Amino acid sequence: MGETTAKPLEGLKVAWLEGHYFVKTFMEECGAEVKHVYVREQPRDWDWVVERCGFEPDILIYADRSRPPMLFGLESFPCLTVFLSVDSHIHKWFPIYAQAFDLCTVSLKDHIADYQGKRLPDDRIFWLPAFARETDMPMEAEKIWDLLFVGNVKEDIFPVRARMLRELGEKFSGLHVAQGAYRELFAQARLVLNIAERGDMNYRLFEALGCKSCLVTPKIGHGQDELFTDGEDLFTYDQDDVDGLVALVESLLQDEERCRKVAESGYAKVNNGHRERNRASDFAHWLDSFDRQALVNERLRNATTIFEASLKLLYLHHAETMEEPAWQAAYLRAAQRGA
Repeated sequence: MGETTAKPLEGLKVAWLEGHYFVKTFMEECGAEVKHVYVREQPRDWDWVVERCGFEPDILIYADRSRPPMLFGLESFPCLTVFLSVDSHIHKWFPIYAQAFDLCTVSLKDHIADYQGKRLPDDRIFWLPAFARETDMPMEAEKIWDLLFVGNVKEDIFPVRARMLRELGEKFSGLHVAQGAYRELFAQARLVLNIAERGDMNYRLFEALGCKSCLVTPKIGHGQDELFTDGEDLFTYDQDDVDGLVALVESLLQDEERCRKVAESGYAKVNNGHRERNRASDFAHWLDSFDRQALVNERLRNATTIFEASLKLLYLHHAETMEEPAWQAAYLRAAQRGA
């Protein structure tokens, strides 16, 4: 009988708060007991976390759901704390908030520098890009659209996307815009279009490749060129040049075999390293590489400084900007706690 290899975080208790991301796969990849809960009505404290989880966690993971700070007393939590940061292209305060945690992941690589040079050393900041889910798989369907975009196009929410699609539709009649079950929709398109509203490397990129679509996506940073190769795994365009995009799309539609090969290559790249199982495994092993108690002790020794430098101003900011009076009052009380 061969020896059984221990899973990372074997025997530990983990509180996973807010965004689900790859939490289900994380539960399978690690050896910990994991409880996933949402912080819904208002910011909460350590006692609430323990009550909701039914145990005192060894690790707390706060997974970004694009909300204001939802944990009070964070600087004094007695377990390892981890911020899974995704929407740094929307919330510029994330790098400051991250300093109150023991560890932090960043989805958009070009933003890592914003998190560095503060309290957290570089080795405690980890690049963890978006991914395709295990259910993002190819489906058989007749190709009925030349170029498909799937997503919300309300101009008050996505102005760049809405204006670009309007101009593109005027110049290319084969564009189809839809919302709904993207896997079924992708399967019916010869080409799938991605748009980066704020220059981010978004989930649609990985979802489309995971479904074996031939993807046309903007030229961006954030490590996209490190993960995928233009003309080999996908096709890129300048998002400010709609005429250039039209020319690219028209040329690709004339070469079905080239599109098929690129779609196959992008699909293989995702399967080999960019599905949720890969992110969950990388994340679990990264967490397991640290001396948890040493990081916790270091934060607890500096709790007052962390509160003053990273949390107090954020609480005051949200006390001024939140619309609900109850939330305003909660953040003001949190900011005054150390006064």
